[in-house]
Formats: sequence, structure tokens, C-alpha cells
Amino acid sequence: MKKIKFIQIAVFILVFATACTKTDGIDSDLSFLNSTKSSSLTKIFEISTDNSGNVKITPSGEGVSSYTILFGQGTGSAASAKITPGNSATHAYPEGSYTVTINAADIAGKVTTTTYPLTVTYRAPLNLVVNTLSDMKVNATALYANSFLVFYGDVANETGTPMAIGQTLPAHIYPAGGPYDLKVVAQSGGAATSQLVKTLFGLPLSFESTTMDYFFGTFGNVNFTKVANPSATGLNTSATVGKYEKTVGAATWSGTYSPLNIPINFTQGNKVKVLLYNPDATNIGKNLNVELESGVTGTGATGNGVAVLKVPITTSGAWEELVFDFSSISAIPATARFGQIVFRFNDAASGTGEIIYIDNIRLTN
Repeated sequence: MKKIKFIQIAVFILVFATACTKTDGIDSDLSFLNSTKSSSLTKIFEISTDNSGNVKITPSGEGVSSYTILFGQGTGSAASAKITPGNSATHAYPEGSYTVTINAADIAGKVTTTTYPLTVTYRAPLNLVVNTLSDMKVNATALYANSFLVFYGDVANETGTPMAIGQTLPAHIYPAGGPYDLKVVAQSGGAATSQLVKTLFGLPLSFESTTMDYFFGTFGNVNFTKVANPSATGLNTSATVGKYEKTVGAATWSGTYSPLNIPINFTQGNKVKVLLYNPDATNIGKNLNVELESGVTGTGATGNGVAVLKVPITTSGAWEELVFDFSSISAIPATARFGQIVFRFNDAASGTGEIIYIDNIRLTN
């Protein structure tokens, strides 16, 4: 009996010693890895709406240790990104259609490849605003714009001048004539665009355009409005004209002022001609003043108050042409340009409710 018990104890010790040579909880059988595989693979595309082209890609799945994202666009290191689960990669795409490839690697190193279609479409820019500064310097703003194209409208088959965000283009000197339509196209960076067309405010002025903003600011109690022609006969059969009213008690220095998108350029002529209709014989002999102000820097234009001419009204009940010959003022150089025109009527007395009409304001030699 003692011998049998001794043998049983020896066997037990041998079995215990063998079991203790392995790390607790791990054995040498790794065959289960052969059956593991990344599963439930999905992706999330977050496409920006600001025309940056940025797309945030967030893969997800089960049993994944890392992802390699092939963007389907770009070269070198910019064409792909490697991320760990729970993270994202962002890539800026031009407008277009792409195939995004996601390689999901599991803990055993096996790779599952999935492809996804991606379409990036840029939106048309919004709230386009065009500014024309002194001497026709142009800038513009628009939401979601990538850049602009400026068409000055003074040459045939114009290709457009590129303008970057925040840029102001240099002065543009228009040829004689007009009016001219300035077109600014806001570009999205893709196919979508927005555009705005402005008929520029400059001579000649005929009050017939439906797209020109006829700005006649007033001072000293004067009213100025665009109205129907009170006498569409003789020298002027146009449909609409400008009505100038010097109200009762209006100051002697009262008048209108009009900043011009296209400055008056004396290299193209130095005579300003105006058609005038006077409905009241008591206004005969009273003067209409034309004053040129806001001399453009670098043209030798003189200060305000120098380019002033007065011409009297000679008739009533019919259109007549008044000529303001600025070549008679020797202090004004032949290269001068002026960015504002001012009209004043009968500056010798306060207003009594006088009304006159003007039209077809133009620059000639």
C-alpha cells in the first residue's frame, strides 16, 4: 500500500510541474487568428459646403487595428493617410468624382479592401458685391467664392482679368464713348459661378439705361429725380430725363453731386454739353453751373472750385444745348481726369421753386 501511494504522489508532482512551465492563461495554439477578419466596415464622408473641397473621412469597423485611406486624388504622401480606429483623415478635393479606397488591417495583419464612390460639387457663390473705387479700381466680395473674373466691357471678345480674393485691381482707363457694362464673375473653384453686371456711371448720361444707378446726391434743399420727358420734341425725344428742382428757400450754394465710376478724361475732350429744358420764361438768363471735382491723383487735375463754368439759359418751352468749354480754363492740364460732376442752378439767389430738366450730358472736343 505504501508503494502504491508513493507512485500516485510522484505522478501528481510530475503533472503539476509540467503545468507550471506555461504562462498562465496562454498556450501555444494561435490557430484562432486564422479565422479573424475585419468586419462591419463602413465609412463616413463629411463634405464641406464652403467650396474648400475638404472632405473628412472617418472609417469604422470591428476587429480593425489600422486603416490606410487612398483618397483617389493627389500624389505622393498627399494621396493617402494611415490612421487608427476612431480617428479621421481630411483631404481637399477639386470638384469632381473620385473612388476612395480604404484598406482595413486586423490584428493578424490581414487587409480587407473596400472602395467607395465620392462626388464633390462646389456651390455657386452668394451675395456678390462689386465695388468700383476712384479711377475705376475694382474689388469684389462673395460668400463661397474662390476667385473672380472681371470684364470691363470696353473690348470685343474680352477674356476677363483674374482677381484674387481680397485683391483690388489697378486703375482702368476707359476709351471715349460708353456707357460700359462692367461684369464680375465670382468663381466657385468648380463649374458653378455667379455674376453681377453694373452699367457704369459716367459720361455720356442719357437717363435711358435700366441698369445704371443714376446717383445725383443733393445739398442745400435741391430735389433731383429721374422722370418722363416733359417735352419729347425738337433736340430731345428721349423717354426719360433728369428733373432739377430748387425748392423755395434753397441756398445759393445748393446743387447736386455725382461721383463717376468712369472719370471725365480731358484727353478725350474738354467740353461738357448738356441738353436743358426750361418750362418757365422767368428762368431765362439764369445760369446753370457745371463744376468738375475730385481730380484723379497723378493727372495734374486741380482742386475743387477751379473747374467751374456757368452758362445762361436762353429760352423756355424747348430743349436747348448748353456748352461748357473747359479748355478756356488754362489752369486745367490737358491730361486731367475728374471723378465727380456737380450741377448748380442760379447761384445768385435763394430758391423760389424753380424747375429745369437736363439730359444727354456728354464729353466732346
